[in-house]
Amino acid sequence: MKQYASKKGVWGWMSFDWASQPFHTLLVTFIFAPYFTSAVIGDSLAGQQAWAMMLTITGIFIAVLAPMLGSIADNSGPRKPWILVFSVMIAVGSFGLWWAVPNMSSITLILMSFGIALIGVEFAAIFINAMLPELGPNEDLGRISGSGWAFGYWGGVFALFIMLLLLAENDEGVTLLGTAPIFGFDPVMREGTRSVGPLSAIWYVVFMVPFFLWTPDIKKKPLQKDFLSKGFTDLIATLKSLPGQTSLSAYLLSSMFYRDALNGLFAFGGIYASGVLNWSITQIGVFGIVAAITGAIFAWAGGHADKKFGPKPVIVFSAVALILVVSAIASTSREMVLFQPIAEGSSAPDILFYICGAIIGGAGGAIQAASRTMLVRQANPERMTEAFGLYALSGKATAFLAPAAILMATTMTGSQRLGMTPLIGLFIIGLVLLIWVKPEGANAD
Repeated sequence: MKQYASKKGVWGWMSFDWASQPFHTLLVTFIFAPYFTSAVIGDSLAGQQAWAMMLTITGIFIAVLAPMLGSIADNSGPRKPWILVFSVMIAVGSFGLWWAVPNMSSITLILMSFGIALIGVEFAAIFINAMLPELGPNEDLGRISGSGWAFGYWGGVFALFIMLLLLAENDEGVTLLGTAPIFGFDPVMREGTRSVGPLSAIWYVVFMVPFFLWTPDIKKKPLQKDFLSKGFTDLIATLKSLPGQTSLSAYLLSSMFYRDALNGLFAFGGIYASGVLNWSITQIGVFGIVAAITGAIFAWAGGHADKKFGPKPVIVFSAVALILVVSAIASTSREMVLFQPIAEGSSAPDILFYICGAIIGGAGGAIQAASRTMLVRQANPERMTEAFGLYALSGKATAFLAPAAILMATTMTGSQRLGMTPLIGLFIIGLVLLIWVKPEGANAD
């Protein structure tokens, strides 16, 4: 009988979601990205273009290396050494964002720091996710995955509270509590907001300790001299076999599009609020808290729905909800809501965007949790790290597409609002491709 991780080991595995979520919540979406576009560059349109370019370049890099790393790891054994290396990248890259001062003359080092941290997070997730089948039987994986995402979102909520209440200053130089940032941080130099980088780095390092202490790793295999070439050879063989695996191939393609759209929504939601609705960092942070709380609730609920109905219905329902959200965002500005003109100074756009944030968090949490359990159902158990490498490839092979499409639409229309519309098409393509995905994958035959 197969031995699974203890409850303590499962909690250690979920600690990665808790440790890494502030990177996504604070840096990618709600604090650093809008700060970068509004203050570091000082031009929201140019900032959105620079941010999209950085995400495009890192996405291509991740897409090229992710499946190869996964295949090599399956031939070399333990995953924790790899995760440790990528954890160092996360911590160092995140900490480097401290030097993103307002109105910088050169932003290259800042974008490089963020790119290094982003690559570290994506690569670490490949190896973390590949450990999911070792935590429990298949019927429990949806619940475990959903609980992990929910746990992570709560981490994002607490980190956001720390930032908004104690550190991130608004235009008046005070936090949400109406006080100056703690530690004597200079509001003029935006030191409170800039501390989001070091905070995310320290948070990650501290809360990854349970994973390294409690979660069991697979046994070390005898290291073959040719494990690098064997990993590459096995990857090529897997890629060649994909046309004969209709369900797996369709799922990888489907997730490639809908996850790219979701990442685009996360990456540019805060930037949109800053540039189109003229929200402050504090307002965007409150928006983030709303999204993170609903994300935690619905990731947990989605995990239980996954256990009862399977991951596919959860993915479909969530994708449809996200299409409606993007449509609402693209039809809303300070002058209109859902294409309907509004009175000057109306709070309707703000209310609608808070509602959209709640749906983004809820549907986003549920779809991400269900997506990794769906891959476990589709993949070869003996090549799970490679499968999640391919999953990362499918998520990053077109990772340039959402930011590049947003970049192109923003540039062509001169509108941040219309720049979000390509995400609708990506979600729709992902839904159509799900038609060929069997809920149980290869196990359905």
